[in-house]
Formats: sequence, C-alpha cells, structure tokens
Amino acid sequence: MILRKQFLEHVGQTSPSPMMIEVERAEGAFFYTPEGKRYFDLVAGVSVSNVGHANPEVICAVQQQAADYMHIMVYGEMVERPQVEYARRIAELLPGNLDCVYFVNSGAEAVEVALKLAKRYTGRTELISMRRAYHGSTHGAMSMMGTPEGEEWKAEFRPLLPDVKSITFNSFDDLSDITERTAGVLCEVVQGEAGVRLPNPEWLRALRARCTEVGALLIFDEIQTGMGRTGAMFAATKYDITPDVVCLAKAFGGGMPLGGVAANRQLLDSFTHNPCLGHITTFGGHPVCCAAGLAALNYLVNNKVVESVEHKGAMFEERLKKHPRVLKIRRSGLLLALELGKAEYLYRLMEIFKEEGIMSDWFLYCDTAFRISPPLTITESEIAECCTIIERSLDRL
Repeated sequence: MILRKQFLEHVGQTSPSPMMIEVERAEGAFFYTPEGKRYFDLVAGVSVSNVGHANPEVICAVQQQAADYMHIMVYGEMVERPQVEYARRIAELLPGNLDCVYFVNSGAEAVEVALKLAKRYTGRTELISMRRAYHGSTHGAMSMMGTPEGEEWKAEFRPLLPDVKSITFNSFDDLSDITERTAGVLCEVVQGEAGVRLPNPEWLRALRARCTEVGALLIFDEIQTGMGRTGAMFAATKYDITPDVVCLAKAFGGGMPLGGVAANRQLLDSFTHNPCLGHITTFGGHPVCCAAGLAALNYLVNNKVVESVEHKGAMFEERLKKHPRVLKIRRSGLLLALELGKAEYLYRLMEIFKEEGIMSDWFLYCDTAFRISPPLTITESEIAECCTIIERSLDRL
C-alpha cells in the first residue's frame, strides 16, 4: 500500500483513474503482483512484449551489452556493433529497397523523423494522415491524429503543425486529395487505436500508386504491427506493398525503449546536408536497447514464432466469437478487437477482468471493444485457459 500511495504522490499520471495494479515480476504471457496474483497479459505493453516477459535470450543480451558498454556518444558518431548488426538484419527482412535504419528513442520520435524527412526530401509542406489514426503524443505526431476522433486530445494543445489534413482509411475517393503539394502520407497498415480496422488490399495498392504518381512519400506506421504482430514480420509484406518509409518501435526494442525509421539510404542521407544534422538524438539507438531488439528479432526468427501467430489468433477468434456478448471480432494475426457494442459493458468488463486475473484494455477511438494482443509466445494451452476466463467474465456482464 505504501508503494501505491507514493506512486500517486510522486509519479506523473496520465489519467485520473490509473489501474493501480502493482507488478512484482513477469514471465512469458503473465505478470504477478506482490500478493502472488497472476494476470494473463493481453496487452503486452501495447504490442511491446512480443517475445514474452523475461525472455532469457533478451535478458542475456542486455546483461552482456551493459557490461561491455552503454552510452558513449550521441547517435550517429561512433561505430557500435549492436546498432550495425540490428540495422543490417532489419534491412534484410524489410521489403523493396528499404536498406537503412535511423534509430531513435520511441514511436512518436520515429513519426517526427518521418514527417521531417518527407518535408526535407520533397521540398513540400503538406502532410496527410488517416481519420481515426493514432501516431503518438508529441506535437508533430499529435498533429497527425485523424479528426474528428483525435480532436479530444488535440484541442487543448493547439496550434499544432500547419498544412495537415486527414483522409478516410480505405476510401478510394479520398485518394484524389493527395496531390503535388503533398510531402508525405502517413498510414497505419492496420488501424490499431481505431479498434483493429483492416485495410482493403486494393486500396493499399491504390494508395501506393497515387503517392508514386504525385511524388509524395508513403510512410507506413508499423509501430504496433511490426515485428510479427499481424502474422508477418511486417504488415507491409503481408499486403505486398513497399512504402518509402517505415516507422518502427514498441516490439522493435525487445522490451527496451527503441524506435526506428527505415528507408532507402539515399532518402535518409537527406538529413546529412542542407542542413547537416537534420535530425539528431542523444540516446537513439542506445546499444543496450539495440542488443535487446536484435536478440528479440533473432528469437522470433530462430523459433519460427511469427509462423504460428495466425493460428494462435484464429484460436482466440474461433472460441470467443461464439459468446453471445461478442457482436463481432476484428483481427489481424494476434491483434484482436472484440466488439461488445456498448461502452458500459466494456468498462464493467475491465473491472471483472481485474478480479479474474486478466489484463486487457480498450482502444483510444473505440470504447466498445476490448483488446487481445498477448505476447506472440503465448502457448495453445494458455490460450485455451485464457478463453475460459474470458468466457466466464463475459457471462458476468
């Protein structure tokens, strides 16, 4: 109780009603309180902990790199093995000619870098995002929150970036709004905080073609969908689309804070001149974070974790769609939104979940559906047990 009291007194809060669950340890798909209560983690840090909590290979990599060296100099000046090896491995797995990674600290910073890069490379100023999009809480990223849903968060922080507009995800008609004035179009491949809204593959292809036609950069936000979440290492490859820029974070750091912007070498070289140091960051690409991310990536590949994601997601869907309280399930791999239809049901269910030992959450732009996005390493037997608890919880509504 003392620690929780001090949490409220000394740790900055993001809402007037934090969950207040004290965490003592975590392992695999679970975390535990000091009292020993076990929780199924169906949030995974919002798709951060893809390789599971306390993954031994990630822990070993972090310990070894911390012992070798941590921070030496601002990013981009020194040759550091974890950065180089991780960038090379990511480039091997990304589609097309995306052969270079600029490391940063977070997803929001990755978005900021991508927006600056679009302006710098094209010489244009207009930026386009999607309605119901979420890209982060810094000024530039917040500017790209799709209206009107994002207005609740944006209103009190204006003025934000000028020359920004939104189009509708999956709308062919809106593609005509992308013109020769447009520097970049920022798009989640699967809209996460809108409640897991999947793209029309034909629309994605038309979006790529329109950006190519007018010379605008197509920027994919793979912060939540990257590193295997949708059943492919990157959602772009799942839909066979090559963007000009990819924003990475969350699971990209293997549980450590790390973001990145992947693009063609020539494109990223825009930051090296006119002006030099077009984007600089002190802790971006921290060697310990890169070591963790590389270990997590190797774990996903060596253990063929991503190959099982679609099957595991389908297990959740096939079992839970039968419950009468579940009106609809929207899913991409192991990213699921279970639609209940009423916010009052959702808020009540979150309290029931806490009692039953499940950590879930709703979506920023969809408070009628709950999230299932566990570590990708969750086992089939754990999925079955988890579904039993979820069904029992839904019965209590």
